[in-house]
Amino acid sequence: MTATIKDVAREARVSVASVSRALNGTGGVTPATAQRVREAAARLRYVPHSAARSLITRRTHAVGALMPDLHGEFFSELIRGIDLEARSHGLHLLVSSSHNGTEDAAAALRAMQGRVDGIVILSSPRVDAEFLKANLPDGLPAVLLNSDVRAGAVVLNIDNFAGTYAMVRHLVGLGHSRIAFISGPKDNFDAQQREAGFRAAMGELVPKAPLRIVAGDFGEASGYQAGLELLASKTRPEAVFAANDMMAVGCLQAFKEAGVDVPGEIALAGFDDIPIARYVTPPLSTVRVRIAELGKNAMDLLADLMDRPGLSAASVHTLGCDIVVRESCGANRGGAAASTSTSTTKKIRDPSNR
Repeated sequence: MTATIKDVAREARVSVASVSRALNGTGGVTPATAQRVREAAARLRYVPHSAARSLITRRTHAVGALMPDLHGEFFSELIRGIDLEARSHGLHLLVSSSHNGTEDAAAALRAMQGRVDGIVILSSPRVDAEFLKANLPDGLPAVLLNSDVRAGAVVLNIDNFAGTYAMVRHLVGLGHSRIAFISGPKDNFDAQQREAGFRAAMGELVPKAPLRIVAGDFGEASGYQAGLELLASKTRPEAVFAANDMMAVGCLQAFKEAGVDVPGEIALAGFDDIPIARYVTPPLSTVRVRIAELGKNAMDLLADLMDRPGLSAASVHTLGCDIVVRESCGANRGGAAASTSTSTTKKIRDPSNR
């Protein structure tokens, strides 16, 4: 039979309260008594009841992560970064997905209530300030990833604008002016920032070049369709820049099937630097987001909030990107990947929290 706290108390010849204090580390017992309790618990293979302990400590020692989706290398790397850092804080990770639906997101937040001490939320278009106010439990520490929510929130964003601008500057530096852009979902914050960076860079670096933007949805299939559309156009681009690597991979497949040489006829670049980017042929030039580090930093921010309950710490943090030059853009054919930093990690205080 499973040992109970009463069994441990009897074995150690102390009260149940002393066992609780010794195992929870709350003090009130001598070091010798605490040692005797731990040894008795080990002999009996006693496992504390986590739910009962949570009632006493008001901590679950778990954190949540709410993602728009769980499919794909970006999400797996992000969750890996969150989980590794959570474990370093002695915390377990519970993961759920909203599938871009407000009802799913609200249900996930309700399901985590009372089960986690804090939560990381990768924003979907519908997870806005109004939604969070209505569905995020009062007092639950939260960190928002890639979000335009500002007031009253702790936000960690990728420097999408600077990363996109830097890649366009790189492609222009290679002699390309007819650069097409495969955009992401119109209501996605990252996609909006990356398109804004592309528009700004093209307007400033090659103002006379036509602006060519083809719709995508961050999925590989949409990149494939965009590639077919670009090949069917009267004037083919000299380079294609996809707003994420999955669309770049899909576009690359469309070009290969059509017999178009990359980068000989059309240069290609992506964004994110997911693991597969270095293994496609040719290896993909991209804007590197340190995805696991993004998850780690988010967890660090959350742990800080959890350790300082009641502290108003609304702020916006930005994680910089790097340009990774591989063979697909034509600048590094046959060589090892080169990396150029485009921005630095920075923190911007929320102007509403001065």
